[in-house]
Amino acid sequence: MTPIFRQRFLNDFRHELVKVLHELAPEQSSALEPTTLEQLDESLQSPKQTSHGDLACNIAMRLAKPYGQNPMVLATALAEALSQSPVLAPTIEKASAAPPGFVNLRFKDAVYAQLIFSCLAEPDFGCLVQKHPPEVILEFVSANPTGPLHVGHGRQAALGDCLAAVLQTQGYRVTREFYYNDAGAQINNLATSVQARAKGLAPHDPAFPQDGYRGDYILDIAKAYQEGETIHTADGLQITGAGSLEDLDAIRQFAVAYLRREQDLDLKTFGVRFDRFSLESSLYADGHVGAVIDRLVASGDAYENEGALWLATTRYGDDKDRVMRKSDGGITYFVPDVAYHEQKFKRGCSRAINIQGSDHHGTVARVRAGLQALNIGVPKTFPEYLLHKMVTVMRQGHEVKISKRAGQYVTLRDLIVWSSGLGETDVTQPTPEQLQKGRDTVRFFLVSRKPDTEFVFDVDLAVSQTDENPVYYVQYAHARCCSVLAQAQTSVELVVDQAHEIDRLFQAQGLVLQDKERCLCLRMAEFPRLLGQAAHDCAPHLLAFYLRDLAADFHGFYNAHRVLVDDASTRQLRLFLVAATAVMLRRGLGILGVSSPDRM
Repeated sequence: MTPIFRQRFLNDFRHELVKVLHELAPEQSSALEPTTLEQLDESLQSPKQTSHGDLACNIAMRLAKPYGQNPMVLATALAEALSQSPVLAPTIEKASAAPPGFVNLRFKDAVYAQLIFSCLAEPDFGCLVQKHPPEVILEFVSANPTGPLHVGHGRQAALGDCLAAVLQTQGYRVTREFYYNDAGAQINNLATSVQARAKGLAPHDPAFPQDGYRGDYILDIAKAYQEGETIHTADGLQITGAGSLEDLDAIRQFAVAYLRREQDLDLKTFGVRFDRFSLESSLYADGHVGAVIDRLVASGDAYENEGALWLATTRYGDDKDRVMRKSDGGITYFVPDVAYHEQKFKRGCSRAINIQGSDHHGTVARVRAGLQALNIGVPKTFPEYLLHKMVTVMRQGHEVKISKRAGQYVTLRDLIVWSSGLGETDVTQPTPEQLQKGRDTVRFFLVSRKPDTEFVFDVDLAVSQTDENPVYYVQYAHARCCSVLAQAQTSVELVVDQAHEIDRLFQAQGLVLQDKERCLCLRMAEFPRLLGQAAHDCAPHLLAFYLRDLAADFHGFYNAHRVLVDDASTRQLRLFLVAATAVMLRRGLGILGVSSPDRM
């Protein structure tokens, strides 16, 4: 049901429910606490069998104990009273009781007419508009600029971009942010690795830096640096290779810019954009890291031990105290993290959400503790964290561990190309259509599981055209909708233009919806609630689940009923259903960043 209708129905239903319960047992009205009634929306659910009705309410089971009645007895009394309610008469066709204490509700067909109209004619169906939109900083990917993006970064990119789109549907103003750890030992290792390759040292050479990076991409960077190539990054940085092999700082800056550009290109191919890029190095350059250390020392929560400077993060819930400055004078990465998140807080956002790998679980307590120690009013749960587990890639029945380009892991670029249908040895450049297919598949796959669960990416399944392939299954449902409409010599757009005819069709022709038709309508009605839940729980995978269920309901409807029948009214109704399904599939896939092909 539409958000407006759902709210009106809930208000009417709550009002009638209170009235009936009071009449049944006035002395028990104290059991109707506000919290009980606020849970009414949660008590409404779809029955497992469509023959039972359109919605089921378990409020009788919740109130059976305080009312001192058997749940079925209370449910039966509620159903009888609600069926006779003049307030609910325009909405409810029937209310009945079912074991162990459900009140099953069946809506009148006028409700479905309104629903189909909303799906077709309301571009913002499922969306919320907030008068004062809360601002959210959503940080994701944030890969170290020391190599290509790997499949774990891909999972972050898919989760982050989809979550941002989901939050935007609920009225949030979202800033997509990428934070570069472009300082510290790992960047020095990158610079010395490029320097070594530029000097002719091979990765297996004993003189090659022990902690260096050995992927083939290091040689690409070295050649580009020596040839004086100019690098442009997404945030406007421009650096030209100096060519000098002794200028390690110049090599460092060039290598970081080169890899940032490579990551930018991969993200662009993946269809992910960012609104803001932040650099760890800038926190040092502007003195912010040093200032944070000084303020933490002044707070009284810092102390020295064995030549190192520590912060007593255990005072704020951490499992152990953390080193801020090592005995050799080096700053641990925990300190710039605190400085960076202080900047986020001061930018005035209501929420900051970080999507990171589960190996960063220790970061949560220490960063929050550091922010608390600054004593600037940061909430204890700031920032929020969405931690995800890594991805295992399977191909031809075997786990893939090696990539030519990266030397040690599967890159996001590898996964997109493989999922486009091209083989590892295929030298053909992917066409735009192939890249679109690969991007669609990877994005859908990587967002189709709860972030905190292990995920196996099966490349063979990804390129298959079977019902077992979830993205193919959903996209095929949309293509089938378009095919049916084309056979009827119409289109989604033309049917949308006729949406105003739906009420007349129901009222004038006396149509009766069949079970598969009602089931499909009810699935579409779940879209607004689903988006709200996905935003509230930071759970974009729920949208992928929903789209598979919607596709299944459509395929079930299609297999059970002919659409292009002789009866004009039935034919028109089913064309409305087909077009509404296509619209909802487009909207859902669009939020995931996945295309909706008309043919497959």
